[in-house]
Amino acid sequence: MIVGFGNKVARDVWERDSSKRLPRPMWERAKALLTIMHNTSALEDLRIHGQPPNIRLHKLKGDQAGRWSVTIDLPWCITFAFHRGEFHDVRIENYHRG
Repeated sequence: MIVGFGNKVARDVWERDSSKRLPRPMWERAKALLTIMHNTSALEDLRIHGQPPNIRLHKLKGDQAGRWSVTIDLPWCITFAFHRGEFHDVRIENYHRG
């Protein structure tokens, strides 16, 4: 379950199905990934066959250590912390941008 958002982009996609920062073609995929996250309490459910392809679930390193990422469409990702079956500080971002 998603218990908290870390930026306006993620909150807008979740609550309003729109965002001024995220390109429009990515809203649907982002909303689908957020819905899967909200309806599960297991990180492994993001890897189940039949879920959106090519999400590239992986742990982050460096200044994002302790967080996870799934790909919407490169370079845009959903990043989050995962603790005790809950998704925290969920963000939609281009964390590769320098």
